[in-house]
Amino acid sequence: MPPAQALSQRRSRIGVSLMFFSNGVLFSALLPRYPEFKAAFGLSNTQFGLVVIAFPAGALMAAGFGGLVIRRLGTLRTNGLGSVMFAASMALAGASHAVWLFAGALVVAGAADSVVDAAQNVQGVLLERWRGRSTINSFHAVWSAGAATGGAIGAGAVALGIAPSTQMLITSTVWAAVALAGCRQAAIPADVVHTLDARDVHHPRSGPPPGRRRAWVLLVPLVALAICGTSVEDIANNWATLYLHQVAGAPLALAGLGVSAVLLAQFVGRLAGDPMTDRWGRAEVATAGGLLIAAGALMVVLAPGYPLAFLGFALTGIGSATLVPAAFAAAGRIPHLRQGTGIAMLGWLMRLGFLFTSPSVGRLADLTSLRIALLLPVGAGLVAALVARSLRSQPAVRT
Repeated sequence: MPPAQALSQRRSRIGVSLMFFSNGVLFSALLPRYPEFKAAFGLSNTQFGLVVIAFPAGALMAAGFGGLVIRRLGTLRTNGLGSVMFAASMALAGASHAVWLFAGALVVAGAADSVVDAAQNVQGVLLERWRGRSTINSFHAVWSAGAATGGAIGAGAVALGIAPSTQMLITSTVWAAVALAGCRQAAIPADVVHTLDARDVHHPRSGPPPGRRRAWVLLVPLVALAICGTSVEDIANNWATLYLHQVAGAPLALAGLGVSAVLLAQFVGRLAGDPMTDRWGRAEVATAGGLLIAAGALMVVLAPGYPLAFLGFALTGIGSATLVPAAFAAAGRIPHLRQGTGIAMLGWLMRLGFLFTSPSVGRLADLTSLRIALLLPVGAGLVAALVARSLRSQPAVRT
């Protein structure tokens, strides 16, 4: 590889990594403060589960437009503008003193995040295609590291007695700036993009092209795989702190690190994900991940104290590490879909799972107990393993 091309790839990879990292921080910095908002608003488990789906509801409303926005503005401009909007709405959520304002801010944040998510994954898959080997797992590893950092920031703010409004104002300002800096570094030369695009088959807008229906059929199992992965993340984001504090007996400041434990474990799993994928294939790695999710969730439920519960949450993080990256990478390679369409549609459809995950946990917790409700990830892990196993014959998933 020519030195100039290697330098360009390295610079672009750093830029995309900054995009993913800053998005992770902005996403998770408020999560350790959720028990405070739940108590301040006087919400039951069921009510809390319904309030926190405001974020995925906003994402669901906007994600379907991700491909269109990306084609109009470009991936980097979409990511930059979307990150600023995401940061501002999260700051507003942190300053909310009414449940309606908190939920409304989360709706806007979810909408912005869904478009940013599509843009950064399109850019990541494009760079992966340029490099010619698996890279998307490492970008999602960086996101996990950013999310773990955001969770640690939130937990640290709880321990120091810093108000959520102050914490989120500072966090949002700093990491929106980092996201903008990443966008400047992530650019891929226009001639490279043109060469990569020329390999794809393009069709006119009018009428479904040959094979288009087959393309949507290929997308369905990828959506199922992604939903299984995100359901594990969603439960950790919204319920790990409550579970560790209320059920496992961890102090609140320590329980707030439960989200970080899952995300750090995801980070480790995703760092290992690229070499494992290159050696064994995405489907095989995802199958093993689903089984590990089920084992970790069982450990959480059966753990007699919070140390083992922390370990169980970490195992679910490792297991879910490669599921969403595998689905995004495969969606970006489905033939007969225009740029960004496969990834944007996957991001939109997988967010349907968020509308049911937390409310289901909350309702089941009120009917039985939070311990019983957290058996749901066991089922998600087993379903993920079965779906991933069925994808072994699809080349796009194996590469």
